[in-house]
Amino acid sequence: MLNLSRFDPHSLRVFLLAAQHSSLTKAAQGAHLTLSAASKRVSELEKQLNCTLFIRQPRGVTLTPAGHALVEHAQQVISTINRMAADMGDYAAGLRGQVRMWANTSAVIQFLPGDLARFSSQSPAIRLSLEEKLSHEIISALTQEKIDIGIFADNIPSGQVQKSLYRFDQLVLLVPSSHALRGSPPVYFRDVLHYDFVGLSDGSSLLVRMQEAALAAEKSLRLRVQVSSFDAICRMIEAGLGIGLLPRASVRPEILGTGLHAVDLLDSWAERTLWIGVRNEHSLTPDALRLYAFLKRARHASQNNEAVPLP
Repeated sequence: MLNLSRFDPHSLRVFLLAAQHSSLTKAAQGAHLTLSAASKRVSELEKQLNCTLFIRQPRGVTLTPAGHALVEHAQQVISTINRMAADMGDYAAGLRGQVRMWANTSAVIQFLPGDLARFSSQSPAIRLSLEEKLSHEIISALTQEKIDIGIFADNIPSGQVQKSLYRFDQLVLLVPSSHALRGSPPVYFRDVLHYDFVGLSDGSSLLVRMQEAALAAEKSLRLRVQVSSFDAICRMIEAGLGIGLLPRASVRPEILGTGLHAVDLLDSWAERTLWIGVRNEHSLTPDALRLYAFLKRARHASQNNEAVPLP
């Protein structure tokens, strides 16, 4: 049985440096230790684990299978310690709390930058932790209470997550300048399925919507290229690799009408709803509840060009 209290994070850092550089000498330099001190730390770590972590060679070191296994664990430990130090540093600097938030790409690109900037200007003592995730990942994280707030698309089942309307976005068909659909009047999605498409990675709510629409039309979706970001989709379409579907407001204004052209869709599902959700509103911290209430009112304020009052 390992005695966890004897593990030294600094020794793990030395181990990771040695693994990265395949050299104890470089690890010692990176950790600002003498070579003998760095070597002693690694030897003591091996003794505590009862495993040989490196094969010592005249010109460096090589990880053993046990060493390879330890690398991932050590990285997670050091990452957790770094996050802990950053969080505690925030409290020491006067920040009151942290709100953990995940949102899908549409919300991150179109709406959240302005909303969070306005909230932060009114509540500078609250630290916001935002990550961009797929909608089904966000709902899962809310259900497991890994995050406080999530923003996700309307076509993904939300289970027992409590949700409120956040924003609407309008999907449009994007085509390159040389495409036959340039300047076309609004079209139905089913009538353009004979073209090659550029889409997001598997699992994204936007791709699921496209696949469901193709299935309803009893046609196949010809995905030629799949990428992981809206900007990458735009670049692929500009290059002539296919056409795509994106929220209108997510496309960089400088390329609409030059590199890309938007064609409106007649399908009712082209107007999407973005939801803001929590696992349980009553279990939110005061800071998370403050942000949640702010974001629920942000849509009305943006429509009327008003400031969003804090609760």
